[in-house]
Amino acid sequence: MKIFLPYITLFFAAIQLSNAQSFPVEAIKISGDDDKKINIVILSEGYQASELDKFITDAKSYSNTIFNTSPFKEYANYFNVYAIKVPSNESGADHPGTATDLAEPAHPTQMVDTYFNSTFDAYGRHRLLFYEIDGNAANNTEIKITNVLADNFPMYDQGLILVNTPHYGGSGGQFPVTYNGHWGVYVAMHEMGHSLFNLLDEYYPGDHLAREGINMTQETDPTRVKWKNWYNVNKAGIHQYYSGATPKDWYKPNAGTCIMEVIDKPFCAVCKEGIVEKIHELTTPIDSYLPNTTTVDAENFPIGFELQLTTPNPNTLKSTWNLNALPYASDVDAVAITEADLLKDTNVLTAIVTDNTDLVMVDNHESVHAYVVTWTINYSTFGITEIESETHRFHISIYPNPSNNLVNLEFEGTHNAPLKIDIISMDGKQIKTINVSSLEPQQIDISHLNSGIYIANFYSGNSLISSKRLVKN
Repeated sequence: MKIFLPYITLFFAAIQLSNAQSFPVEAIKISGDDDKKINIVILSEGYQASELDKFITDAKSYSNTIFNTSPFKEYANYFNVYAIKVPSNESGADHPGTATDLAEPAHPTQMVDTYFNSTFDAYGRHRLLFYEIDGNAANNTEIKITNVLADNFPMYDQGLILVNTPHYGGSGGQFPVTYNGHWGVYVAMHEMGHSLFNLLDEYYPGDHLAREGINMTQETDPTRVKWKNWYNVNKAGIHQYYSGATPKDWYKPNAGTCIMEVIDKPFCAVCKEGIVEKIHELTTPIDSYLPNTTTVDAENFPIGFELQLTTPNPNTLKSTWNLNALPYASDVDAVAITEADLLKDTNVLTAIVTDNTDLVMVDNHESVHAYVVTWTINYSTFGITEIESETHRFHISIYPNPSNNLVNLEFEGTHNAPLKIDIISMDGKQIKTINVSSLEPQQIDISHLNSGIYIANFYSGNSLISSKRLVKN
């Protein structure tokens, strides 16, 4: 995934083009090409020019801590980290001493000249360290941040503002803000949990921010709750939110054991799953593949086909190879096709890659991510005339699961052809076949089926992409 700037941002950027500023960009962590990785870009704030070496040291320390924290630790190979050295005229951040949530001054008041106008006491809350005091954008700082990123590293996926202050503070939003003191990196992970991975607070955020999400719901039925696959596993349950002593009609998977509630805790299992699912959505484990040309020597058998994969640590990727819709190999990165393997005319070789990580609970999990390379091999009595290749990504959802009556099927993919879904009973009988087009949800009535477990097989063309359990209550 790459960031495409919204129209209004491009409009302002065009106006300010003559004022575009270049700042030094330093690589902090490189895992691969920027267009194939999730790029986190850290911007300095409140560091004077003489302090930019300290900023790089701080940025490296933050990166090291983040990628030694699960689930970023397991998926470190999917991320790049860069730092943009933006100098400020003065050090620190504003602290006007105007907060109303505690007795000021909580630390010395000051007003300093910094590039992104960072300030404590935003919206009257002392620890809300933000780049506008009241959100009225008097300084157009959000546009300023966007322009710095667009001018210096336009392929960013997440911008993060690192403020040179020892005082605890931070904020979320499009561009999370954190401080460079001891807990700052954990504030950064909490806030990126919001901005990049769509996680919600597990302390009560207020009625205006409460909504259905990965780790927040009004559902109390353990068989229907979003995290039903984790229920009673790794301490996950259905815990009520409170605002002070007042209970709210909202529920979370944990009570005081997740960083989305308490900053000194790890990510809970439900939030880890949400992060990994987003990584699956934003990137592909297939870094490249061979052959990727259409010219092949007809006499050069066997012909090698190879995947170069970005692997988690430990490696939880599973690969399945099919030739002409029949199983050919599994859990290998390369195969060799002989002349005897091929049929006259058109042959299709597919490599399907999925991630079987334990961080995502597959049983009863509603989504499947599959990454596919397809080679079309034209073969005749004169040998191989050409090989064509293409890649596809599939995000398949089947929900609710289990279900009594209706099941929703939908998928997003880069392949224009519909998916075929065969529903098979446990004794091997084909119950139903459905075709689903991308972005067109379809409902299946299973009320007539006997209670029990069925298998849903997903096919792209003749290639089996994935199989998933379907439970009829």
